[in-house]
Amino acid sequence: MLKRSGSGYPDSLLTFRCPFPRPWRSAPAHGYLWLWSVNHWLDGENATIERIDDLSLFARDLANFLNRLRSIGTTDAPTPGSDNFYRGGDLAVYDVETRECIDELQNVVDANAVIAVWESALNATWSGPAVWLHGDVAAGNLLVKGGRLSAVIDFGQLAAGDLACDLTIAWTFISGASREEFRSCLSVDDATWSRGRGWGLWKALLELREYQLTKNVESSYACSVIDDILSD
Repeated sequence: MLKRSGSGYPDSLLTFRCPFPRPWRSAPAHGYLWLWSVNHWLDGENATIERIDDLSLFARDLANFLNRLRSIGTTDAPTPGSDNFYRGGDLAVYDVETRECIDELQNVVDANAVIAVWESALNATWSGPAVWLHGDVAAGNLLVKGGRLSAVIDFGQLAAGDLACDLTIAWTFISGASREEFRSCLSVDDATWSRGRGWGLWKALLELREYQLTKNVESSYACSVIDDILSD
């Protein structure tokens, strides 16, 4: 059985030789009823294109991190659910929400093309074994130091399930040759890649629906992500 630490991380993950925040753990006391933790500080800055010397190398480093993460045994691991927004679970849980977004955004996006990508993702059934996944691989949760990936942070959505949700960074941050490097290093099949596109599309549609009226940078970013997903 996989032993649990007081922090909520499995002990095998705490000994994983890769940069992510190790928590100091504690137990409820003095009238406070819940487990709590304080994480060790990690040097680095949030990932931006300008801070990265070689985006393909960055993509390779990130893919290797995910490969090592999913190599850990998942006995007694937490499963996807409402606590982690179903990251690693069945993409169909967001089908109604996604179609509502598409309907509301028909004057902003190519609805037919978006529906085709979404339905392709839904039909790309996941049948592999559950693996550890981060659940929120986004630029804000990746640190850079000296031009390279230096750490991965924010494991609040950690679970064991379908790796596909960890692929969204391929369309939200990296592109071109770096995206190909990322996919090659992960060695994922077409179905997993398609589900990854679906996760990225769902999130971008939500953001576009929220920001479309403001016409601000977030709206433009969401549009660019959707365009990138449709053209991939």
